[in-house]
Amino acid sequence: MLKKSVFILLSVLLFCTSCDFNLKSLGDQERCVIKIERYDRLESRYLTTGDFSALQQMNTEYPIETRALIENVLKIGAVYEPDINNKFLSFYQDTTLQTLISDAEAQFANLDDIKRSFNVAFSRLKVLLPQLPLPEIYTQIGALNQSVLIGDKLIGISLDKYLGTDYPLYKKYYSLQQRETMRREYIVPDCLSFYLLSLYPLDNLAARSQKEHDLHMGKMMWVTNKVMHKKFFSAPYVDSIDKYMRSHPSVTIEKLLSSKDFSVFK
Repeated sequence: MLKKSVFILLSVLLFCTSCDFNLKSLGDQERCVIKIERYDRLESRYLTTGDFSALQQMNTEYPIETRALIENVLKIGAVYEPDINNKFLSFYQDTTLQTLISDAEAQFANLDDIKRSFNVAFSRLKVLLPQLPLPEIYTQIGALNQSVLIGDKLIGISLDKYLGTDYPLYKKYYSLQQRETMRREYIVPDCLSFYLLSLYPLDNLAARSQKEHDLHMGKMMWVTNKVMHKKFFSAPYVDSIDKYMRSHPSVTIEKLLSSKDFSVFK
């Protein structure tokens, strides 16, 4: 539970150094229109006050998000169980989780900067990958479980996993290296890399070597670094992708992400 992670299930109901690559310049123009649904606010209202109308809204307006949270993130039961609402409410009554909810709502009262960053990033991605489907994005409080949830053209962000490197509770459970990425500025790159992974999955997972797994994820991270115009992700396998792409300028992003031949990377 206490690790930064992503949950990806490709079905509708179950979730789970600067660039030399030549991108068309978009400047600060935001061509995509990305919205962020504040599911976390309804969740917070129900879990801190027991407001039943907030729960009703969660179930009627966000049924997929609610099911994913209860069944796949918290794993406290099925949404159709008679007592699931009480289980859900009781789960978050722990003092630590109540503090987590309060701190997340305070830190993320305004998401305008994150929304702008998403719009710019997806505008750049659409230049590289014109057929890229734009996702719907929502925020939640996940009780320190998955950082990002990916569904069918859907991205869920657990705000409680991005409260800052020095957030006191994190120091109990996470190393400094882990905490370095548990910051607000990592929300967009994390979402981009895992969304790309959902669109370009690695087939035959069980038969793949760890090196192939790492290189495949390295592709997603490399593309994310280029789109974000900042090296958020740094690792040997990301460097391998960078070295290859610098040596093969004719290789498109689509070809890079789609290829399952890892023998070309040194």
